[in-house]
Amino acid sequence: MTKKKITKLNDSDLNFFKTLLISFFLIFFFSILPSSINFIKKSFKSNEVVLNSSKKNFDEILDKQKKKTLNNSIKGRLSWNIFEDIEVFGKNEENNDPQRLSASTIEQLFKDNGYNLDKVKETKLVNVGNQLTRLPKELKNIESSKKRKNLFIQIVLPLIIEENLKIRFDRKKLFEILNKNNTTKRDKAWLNLKFKQYGVNNNDLSKLKIRMDEIPVSLAIAQAAKETGWGSSRFAQEGNALFGQWTWSGDGIKPLDIEKGQKHKVAKFKILKASVRAYQRNLNTHSSYKKFRIERAIQRDNDEKLDSLKLVNFLEKYAETGKEYTEILKKIIIQNNLIDFDDVEILPTSLKMKNLI
Repeated sequence: MTKKKITKLNDSDLNFFKTLLISFFLIFFFSILPSSINFIKKSFKSNEVVLNSSKKNFDEILDKQKKKTLNNSIKGRLSWNIFEDIEVFGKNEENNDPQRLSASTIEQLFKDNGYNLDKVKETKLVNVGNQLTRLPKELKNIESSKKRKNLFIQIVLPLIIEENLKIRFDRKKLFEILNKNNTTKRDKAWLNLKFKQYGVNNNDLSKLKIRMDEIPVSLAIAQAAKETGWGSSRFAQEGNALFGQWTWSGDGIKPLDIEKGQKHKVAKFKILKASVRAYQRNLNTHSSYKKFRIERAIQRDNDEKLDSLKLVNFLEKYAETGKEYTEILKKIIIQNNLIDFDDVEILPTSLKMKNLI
């Protein structure tokens, strides 16, 4: 009897230990189950991302490296804005607000200086000392269209002629360098600057020669008149914008009648002269006016005087109205006898300037 009791106790102890062990196992198993599941999920998810996107990521990195290499190779050209040397898009405008004179004051100043358009046509000379930085606000209120047009032309004429003269000096220097057997370091530095200003890659001298040229005075006046309503537009009055050039940067004047979805603004300038220079640079560099430049070069090669009535036919892309726009410009040139100003020169202030001109 004693023996049987001992055996029973042993079996009971064994069952107890088995139950205890299983309980411990189950508790341990269920305690680690959530973390195990998360680990497995993460492992599989990680593999999935690597397999599906590694090629894409590699292509993106490779593409960035290629772009970086390309950018570095032409950094000297792409990092330079062709308007870099122009007080364009309102640069530092808040620091210096150019003086604006009234229309009556300007008329009196011109009268005192003996500056009138009839005399300019007769002498073929204009004094650039008559330059203004801003248009008068009262310009749009002058009832006489003839008087308003004459004052507008008096204001923009010396600006256009002086900027053309600067291009002429540069063009003269370019031909002097081209005719040299050896170019100096100074010549090369100057050429490099002009390549940048005119957006010319690969040191292409023939392209620079075509781009570096004047815009006929009659054409520039006509476009300024058309784009500003003879100086009365909001863009001309508020932003010194004589030629209605667009910009997509943060600076500029937003048109009131802009269509939905369009984000362009009209570029504003610190002074009127900057607007003229930007206009010339635009026609001399933008791909839309390549045919204009080719026709101008043909006229030069044939020793012809630049003919604005022929050149205007290649400015269809300047405005959305295309051919209609060029026909309006022709009418403005003809009706206002603007060709009379094409051969006007700057009144020399010294013998040295006279020889240069």
